[in-house]
Amino acid sequence: MELKDLLEFIEIESKRLRKYYPNIDEDKIILAQTVKLTEELGELCSKVLAHKSLQRKQKLDNYNKKNISEEFADVIITALLLAKTMNVDIEKALENKLKKINKRYK
Repeated sequence: MELKDLLEFIEIESKRLRKYYPNIDEDKIILAQTVKLTEELGELCSKVLAHKSLQRKQKLDNYNKKNISEEFADVIITALLLAKTMNVDIEKALENKLKKINKRYK
């Protein structure tokens, strides 16, 4: 998958989600998406702990290694939706960040 494909999906998904809160102001949408990102990150953390067998037995019994990839995807998608809502040019942001990181190693 190319980044442009992912960003096209984010554009579509953002419009779909807006139908659920048509009368909510932008600040509340940003807050809700931030909370959702935190929720998704928590789920990813839980799966990482289970992956390393650092969860209680009940959670380990229900752990499916295939689900961890879905949790990574949920975090990425939710972060991109939040960036879109906040009018962040994520392509430019990533480009700038990669340059900054690469400079560290020169």
